[in-house]
Amino acid sequence: MGERLQKFMASAGVASRRASEKLIEEGRVTVNGIVATLGMSVEEGDKVLLDGRPLQAEQKRIVILFYKPRGVICSSIDPEGRRTVQDFFAEIPERLYNIGRLDLNSEGLLLMTNDGDLCNKMTHPKFKVEKTYYAVCDGKLTAQQRAQLINGVMLEDGMTAPARINYTTTNQKGDTGISITIHEGRNRQIRRMLEAVGHRTLRLKREGYGPLTLGELKSGEWRYLTDKEVDALLRSAKQ
Repeated sequence: MGERLQKFMASAGVASRRASEKLIEEGRVTVNGIVATLGMSVEEGDKVLLDGRPLQAEQKRIVILFYKPRGVICSSIDPEGRRTVQDFFAEIPERLYNIGRLDLNSEGLLLMTNDGDLCNKMTHPKFKVEKTYYAVCDGKLTAQQRAQLINGVMLEDGMTAPARINYTTTNQKGDTGISITIHEGRNRQIRRMLEAVGHRTLRLKREGYGPLTLGELKSGEWRYLTDKEVDALLRSAKQ
């Protein structure tokens, strides 16, 4: 079923519905080569022109919060045939991009969107959007090593910005669980930071992105963000 032409024009950002009706009455709009009239509906694929210029309905912004499982890569195609994040969204017709990446062996919160501008803003270093990770590393993390992570450690691509350690725990094997928040997005950054202070990462899960958390989502599940959540996400990008 189609939609009223004036509604289509409003969604294309031409003008309000009332103003669009006036444009139709003035004979400035054609649908498939025919001068439009009030009350006309348009279907997907119809060619709508205003003063000879084509109109397209504004694309609805989609932002998805996804719990990426381990063993899934952040790519559209994998030559090795491994499962990709795109495989989870085959039923969505819009082209989705992952905002940032999680490596093959990492899991947790990954945002997917069809909004290229949002994707660029969330990943640009100058906006300093905070990401919180839970990592398990081998052995005991000493007070000195904690201080190094907090103050910044030297990696091959330069010193890391200060991090925030929310808590640490020790399991029965003597390995350390650590919740750490950073605002940079370097490749495999948490793993490299822990390696720089002498520890191997056994498990890595992103639990928070800006104001967002995984909540009740289980591995492989996803949900759409609300407009309020997207607004909060944008506000978390420090100008």
